[in-house]
Amino acid sequence: MTAVETQISYNSYTIQHEEQYMTQEDDWDRDLLLDPAWEKQQRKTFTAWCNSHLRKAGTQIENIEEDFRNGLKLMLLLEVISGERLPKPDKGKMRFHKIANVNKALDFICSKGVKLVSIGAEEIVDGNVKMTLGMIWTIILRFAIQDISVEETSAKEGLLLWCQRKTAPYRNVNVQNFHISWKDGLALCALIHRHRPDLIDYSKLRKDDPIGNLNTAFEVAEKFLDIPKMLDAEDIVNTPKPDEKAIMTYVSCFYHAFAGAEQAETAANRICKVLAVNQENEKLMEEYEKLASELLEWIRRTIPWLENRAAEQTMRAMQQKLEDFRDYRRVHKPPRVQEKCQLEINFNTLQTKLRLSNRPAFMPSEGKMVSDIANAWKGLEQVEKGYEEWLLTEIRRLERLDHLAEKFKQKCSLHENWTSGKEELLSQKDYESASLMEIRALMRKHEAFESDLAAHQDRVEQIAAIAQELNELDYHDAATVNGRCQGICDQWDNLGTLTQKRRDSLERVEKLWETIDQLYLEFAKRAAPFNNWMDGAMEDLQDMFIVHSIEEIQVKHLVPLRDQMLQEEVARQQANERLRRQFAAQANIIGPWIQTKMEEIGHVSVDIAGSLEEQMNNLKQYEQNIINYKSNIDKLEGDHQLSQESLIFDNKHTNYTMEHIRVGWEQLLTTIARTINEVENQILTRDAKGISQEQLNEFRASFNHFDRKRNGMMDPDDFRACLISMGYDLVNTNKGEVEFARIMTLVDSNNTGVVTFQAFIDFMTRETAETDTAEQVMASFKILASDKSYITVDELRRELPPEQAEYCISRMTRYIGADGPAGALDYISFSSALYGESDL
Repeated sequence: MTAVETQISYNSYTIQHEEQYMTQEDDWDRDLLLDPAWEKQQRKTFTAWCNSHLRKAGTQIENIEEDFRNGLKLMLLLEVISGERLPKPDKGKMRFHKIANVNKALDFICSKGVKLVSIGAEEIVDGNVKMTLGMIWTIILRFAIQDISVEETSAKEGLLLWCQRKTAPYRNVNVQNFHISWKDGLALCALIHRHRPDLIDYSKLRKDDPIGNLNTAFEVAEKFLDIPKMLDAEDIVNTPKPDEKAIMTYVSCFYHAFAGAEQAETAANRICKVLAVNQENEKLMEEYEKLASELLEWIRRTIPWLENRAAEQTMRAMQQKLEDFRDYRRVHKPPRVQEKCQLEINFNTLQTKLRLSNRPAFMPSEGKMVSDIANAWKGLEQVEKGYEEWLLTEIRRLERLDHLAEKFKQKCSLHENWTSGKEELLSQKDYESASLMEIRALMRKHEAFESDLAAHQDRVEQIAAIAQELNELDYHDAATVNGRCQGICDQWDNLGTLTQKRRDSLERVEKLWETIDQLYLEFAKRAAPFNNWMDGAMEDLQDMFIVHSIEEIQVKHLVPLRDQMLQEEVARQQANERLRRQFAAQANIIGPWIQTKMEEIGHVSVDIAGSLEEQMNNLKQYEQNIINYKSNIDKLEGDHQLSQESLIFDNKHTNYTMEHIRVGWEQLLTTIARTINEVENQILTRDAKGISQEQLNEFRASFNHFDRKRNGMMDPDDFRACLISMGYDLVNTNKGEVEFARIMTLVDSNNTGVVTFQAFIDFMTRETAETDTAEQVMASFKILASDKSYITVDELRRELPPEQAEYCISRMTRYIGADGPAGALDYISFSSALYGESDL
């Protein structure tokens, strides 16, 4: 302790003390030094105070200036109040023996940091009352008042603050000093009632009865608190300003009388504070475990649904799957994205609070680490991406199948209409009764049919090719397609066979008729005019028709129908193009906006301008702006849905897909929430460790300098360089490597491979936080347990609030020592377990 001095003047002497807790008061005090009332109050008070200690040694004094003259009781008093042994006193009764004993006492006082000036043993031996009272006052100051400490104040100021804190709730009490504030006795009664409400009914006290109030306090204190009566009520009431030293001496007795209760209250408060921190941390741990379990369970249930690749047979069914997937993306997944983000925030906040409260880092249950959840989420998104790609591929396949099936049906119908009745016609034997001319006409007609048949060969091949593609694309009604295709092919083969047979028959009959024709040649020559007329008539009859078949007439009707279909397709493609441009226009705005916001948030998080609160306000504003922007994302989702419903799967007008926008949006929400949480944790760290804004700025500047990637994280090499620049001996030696590995376990306990700014601050300020330790908690429990190595259930319930008491009872193990009663609890292992130093 540094030497400080206190100076007290009593006419002919000055006493200086190291704390200067008592200085020369004012001129009025000096005038009172000769006041008999002042001397009477001090004599009575100091005598009673000395006797309260001397009786512990089985003695007392009657006359303060006479009974200390030989120095023996003075030495005994000092031994009692200090708990230390003084040098052996001289037994003689001569003056020099007395002076020697008093000097031993004065030397002991000086050894406690009190410097006595202009005071000697002779004045005490000679019975100088003023010197003797001054010396006793110095002893009282040193041993009864100096060590009082309340909220960073000590001695007189500490005692005054203690009185003010204890009496603050009481009516008609306003303690401002150690004289007139005590004249009505209410302050003394309030002190007693505050600690022992069973001793005084404060509500019955009256301010206009000061003597009654004072005597009540004196009597109760003497009877129940073992504080002797040191003052007279009449002297205090009738003195304009009661003696401050006498009041202070008496009041200090109350402080020490209640010191045990104060100590127990302080211990209980410390324990409650520690338990409150522990309960809050445990609650956060339980919430993390619960949220992690629920999120992992949701992922576990969702992945099989996304992995199900059972294809539907119709476009409508697949579009319903796509709509279900959209509901998953719009309704079911967003809350889980927020939960994942909140989970990371809770984990980081919890770890920060644990570090700040000197607790070990939280280790989640197996499989529930943040990295485990991140991996599970990554797996979910990979399956999700694959599922969406499969859905779109299936829809394209079904679109192709529907198109091919319709085309197959159309071509089959056309072909079947064309072949209808052809087999019957080819099977006719009309040539048997026909003439040569008719045979030749039939031959020409047959040749035309053969040409038409050859022309239809391409259609049959197309039908077969379409059927094959439908089979390859796993068309659900492939059996029907195959049956129809096989029927057409079989019919086609039969038509070919029948066509060849009819040609052979026609050629045979034609040759027969040519022979007959030779026989009729001469007749024909003679009948030439008639034949010419007949031939002309036949030609005229044949030239009446523009086309040669009804099918050719039907083609003219199909041309406008085909034109209408083309016009409809043009309109559809134009609508699709409008949808592409509409989506692209929004996506080309939203995509860069998201990227810009990501960069701005990154700049805010590393900016050293402004306080953390200002950074927090800026980030909150960014968060609100982002939330307000959500309607644009929803509108883009609507445009995307229209595009998918129109079977649009490409867009040359933008490089952004809806998946890009979704991922970017989710990353933006996560980044702003994580960044806000980082600043909140920095505020927690700053407040807990008393870091100034200037220090934070210096930390940020150092961190930014070595954060080469400007992403708010340093890799190990950059962190090593940062530490070396700050004076750490981490050169590439075995010792340096070991030390750096130790440091990395502190700043990267989860082995992420990077050092965040929060971890950097924690490391740089790891020695500055004032936190409770396991030893301090043990000491507090020991006070509540009255110095025993165990504590009972009754003691816990008596000393602690119900919630904290039951918390301890439910978690403390049984005390196994032989000195403990049945049911005793082990507070030592419990205290260690709170800080992770041992297992319960």
